Amino acid sequence: MAKHLDEYLSRLEPDIELPKQFNIKRSRIMYIEEKESGLEGQARIGRVYFSKSGRTLYYKGKSFQSLKGAGYKSNYFEVTSGEHFWISGPRKDENNRLYGGNLNVHIDDDIKEEYLKLIST
Repeated sequence: MAKHLDEYLSRLEPDIELPKQFNIKRSRIMYIEEKESGLEGQARIGRVYFSKSGRTLYYKGKSFQSLKGAGYKSNYFEVTSGEHFWISGPRKDENNRLYGGNLNVHIDDDIKEEYLKLIST
């Protein structure tokens, strides 16, 4: 199991083509934080796609499903590895981390402009 989100995501194909069933209308910019290494894991903000039913989230070629309240400081798990993550909408005040702050949160280049507009409105 990968211990850090950047290490974990670096193993993925950078230009994964989304299947046709992924629709921009069923996507959202979200905050994603890895929780395997502690309360404040590596974090990023990127575009997450929702399955048609909304039960599965997709980000950078990985699938996430809800822990349905059973997680400790996490709300989703990655289906293949079982690693726990906190995934939520980004906050306008940029205090995305569970205990506040936005230190070392990477913003994906492809959504940076859209994200800045989102938090400034």
